[in-house]
Amino acid sequence: MKAPPCLLTHHGRRGGPLPQKATTMKAIEEANLSSVWESPVQIVTVCKEDHSFGLDTEALSRVLLAPEVRDKHVVVLSVAGAFRKGKSFLLDFMLRYMYRKVSHTNWLGEDDEPLTGFSWRGGSEPETTGIQLWSEVFPVTKSDGTEVAVVLMDTQGAFDNQSTVKDCATIFALSTMTSSIQIYNLSQNIQEDDLQQLQLFTEYGRLAMDEIFLKPFQSLMFLIRDWSFPYEYAYGFKGGSEFLDKRLQVKEAQHEELQTVREHIHSCFTKISCFLLPHPGLNVATSPSFKGQLNDVAPEFREQLKSLIPKLLHPDRLAEKEINGNKVTCRGLLEFFKAYIKIYQGEDLPQPKTMLMATAEANNLAAVATAKDQYYKKMEKVCGGDLPYVSPDSLEEKHHFNFREALHAFSSTKKMGGQEFCDRYQTQLEKELEEMWQSFSKHNESKNLFSAFRTPAVLFVLVCFLYVLSGVLLFIGLSTFALVCDCTLGVVMMSILTWAFIRYSGRYRTVGGAIDQAAGVVLEQVRITGLKSGLNVYNSFSLECVHHNRFFYFNHVTTSETQGNTS
Repeated sequence: MKAPPCLLTHHGRRGGPLPQKATTMKAIEEANLSSVWESPVQIVTVCKEDHSFGLDTEALSRVLLAPEVRDKHVVVLSVAGAFRKGKSFLLDFMLRYMYRKVSHTNWLGEDDEPLTGFSWRGGSEPETTGIQLWSEVFPVTKSDGTEVAVVLMDTQGAFDNQSTVKDCATIFALSTMTSSIQIYNLSQNIQEDDLQQLQLFTEYGRLAMDEIFLKPFQSLMFLIRDWSFPYEYAYGFKGGSEFLDKRLQVKEAQHEELQTVREHIHSCFTKISCFLLPHPGLNVATSPSFKGQLNDVAPEFREQLKSLIPKLLHPDRLAEKEINGNKVTCRGLLEFFKAYIKIYQGEDLPQPKTMLMATAEANNLAAVATAKDQYYKKMEKVCGGDLPYVSPDSLEEKHHFNFREALHAFSSTKKMGGQEFCDRYQTQLEKELEEMWQSFSKHNESKNLFSAFRTPAVLFVLVCFLYVLSGVLLFIGLSTFALVCDCTLGVVMMSILTWAFIRYSGRYRTVGGAIDQAAGVVLEQVRITGLKSGLNVYNSFSLECVHHNRFFYFNHVTTSETQGNTS
């Protein structure tokens, strides 16, 4: 007897898989009742406009806080990978197994039965967005009597034409951080770029996890779809294990980059496995009317499904979710989802980049470093190290010349990323060169003999001035003012001794800086006073000259007129 397909109203999708045959009518009725109202639940959404993420806490709570499962240890099985590679299709077979395994029948179902559950379809356009959970959590009893709650998770496919690298990294990282079994769904082979993307995504997840004492993630299974080389490595776990050992092997002859990727993957997961799955058949891939009927699926694909899914979902193979060695309940998983989504909604994590952007950034940074090094070496030849003091005007002229040369070296280097991207790094270079110029200028100024001895010279002149002023004041009977001068003289002498000690020992540099600053203020005030006095003298002299010229001119005119009258 065939069970009628279940219809769902949630998101307008067809519902969860129903048991197709059972040994008794009771088994059929129980399976129907358990699945008729179940459906996928969207828990993480992605806003395509601003590429932000949101967590539907209410929907997640309905799934995880159901009274019968909320305090049970949770097993989260997630499938992640590139878009349009059959992740939802595979999860629906897992759903079919979870609903039908209790009846001990052929859980794959009848040949003409459509596959329902997580929304899926053929074609080239992506179907799943964000992260979805199946609305029913499955209680499973292990052989030791402990009961766990199994959650099935579907994720948005990576690398579609609407998702940024950050979107893909965040979805993959979130699913890996919250799952205990992560299935990495790949097509035909494990290529090097697949491993590099896995490295990027897991590192992005590890950055968000604080206080990691153990390996941050649990079980990773490479699921290689459409495997075409069974004569080299047989289908299934055994051939997959042999194939994976070869792919993840670290050899001394390998390039350091290849070794780093493999070491990183081994350091992130406590268990790594692989399953080789054959192609499901041309009808599955090319027929627009395919709805999941087994009569269109290749026999060898069905045989391998019968091997994969019961082993993957065997009670004793289900690993409870652990974080830092502590098992997590469904209630606890809800809190971790809340905490992790806040991290990815914030600005604390670095932005993951495409390989082009990362290469362009490294390329431009290398050009900046080369230009800075050129400027530094040329300026070192002018005023660096033990070279003598250079006049400020001459040094500034050399700076401008070397500055232009450094910018020319940067602009003439072939760089990636486009002109606008490179302009940002040129601005950065100009800023850093100006900072280096300030450093060279100060270093050169420190070689000026007067600058080096400015503070003691000013203090010594001040001591002499106060000593003479004190004697004059005492001579004319102003002993009180003479005493003030003597006290000030003592303070200045102590300052000289303190300054000498600081320069010799290198300690209390803040005090030494204050003394240098005070001496600079005194020198500046003397200079300003001298300039004002000189200006006043000049103005007085100029006025006297003007008066004298006017007087001379008046006398000359008067004499000329007198002589004219006499004549």
